[in-house]
Amino acid sequence: MSDHNQVLDTQGLYCPEPVMMLHGVVRKMAPGEVVKIIATDPSTERDIPKFCNFLGHPLVKQEHDGELYYYWVQKKVS
Repeated sequence: MSDHNQVLDTQGLYCPEPVMMLHGVVRKMAPGEVVKIIATDPSTERDIPKFCNFLGHPLVKQEHDGELYYYWVQKKVS
């Protein structure tokens, strides 16, 4: 079973595009669903956790592998 419901690939995009795209995707998700974000912009290490904290969406997991950054964001339930 997959640990996410959908994937948002923001490779090659720079701030603020990855967070703007994430906001649009999360709006359309059902509560409790998880989106996996793939990014290459190092500033996402700061921006995506801030986005989650500000809007109350849990940052389930965060990984960094070479030039790629991965995030799993769950849409808040209530």
